[in-house]
Amino acid sequence: MKMKAGRSQLKPVLLFVIFNLCFYASYQLTDLKVCELCSGTILNGTTVGQFCSSSAGRIDGRCCLRNSNTSDYEHIIGLDLSNCSLTHVEELQGASTALMIDLSLNPIANISGTAFQGFIELNYMILPQDIVCPGGNTSWEKVEVKEGNRLCEGQKDTCNQTGQLSINCPENSLCAPYGPGFFECSCAENYHGYKCLREGEFPALQVFGPLGASMVVISLLLWVTQRRKAKSL
Repeated sequence: MKMKAGRSQLKPVLLFVIFNLCFYASYQLTDLKVCELCSGTILNGTTVGQFCSSSAGRIDGRCCLRNSNTSDYEHIIGLDLSNCSLTHVEELQGASTALMIDLSLNPIANISGTAFQGFIELNYMILPQDIVCPGGNTSWEKVEVKEGNRLCEGQKDTCNQTGQLSINCPENSLCAPYGPGFFECSCAENYHGYKCLREGEFPALQVFGPLGASMVVISLLLWVTQRRKAKSL
């Protein structure tokens, strides 16, 4: 479970600016490293390759990227790490926007319980047949073993499984899915703070003002660095 302040408490314009600065800086620093966890590239005939082609995506190493003209970064929508000699899966957060992930043909001994936390878009996974689907079978609409692989299809909304959206969240909060078997609680309108016990407007400027200034500096430094690298080529 994850707790966060209600979005309605933050100044919309300030939140938008800070979010984009933070995400852009973070994304640039990761530099799509998850796409280079394994040598080679996605093949057209593979499951992820076919998905990428049908989605009009662009292949970059082991990733399928969604081309977008509306942002400065590209979302990973597919990740193919099949046959990469992986024994453990612990950190794939660079691909948290993926809709499809293939981890088949790997001697995986275990997968971290939080490896797919935040993967709210993930809808299809291919795993070695002896590896359990993230979050367990109850976190997926369909689970089957086929041709030596375990297929996990249709991630379920953890909050809706009981039919009571806030059953696992504190009073004055709402539940939202946060990856297979995970959920997060956000404060309802006019509530914020620890366990959403404080009522009133969230002090967004005081809390996020210094952070926003820091992200501006980081973004400028990244931009200057990239410009210098471009000139040196």
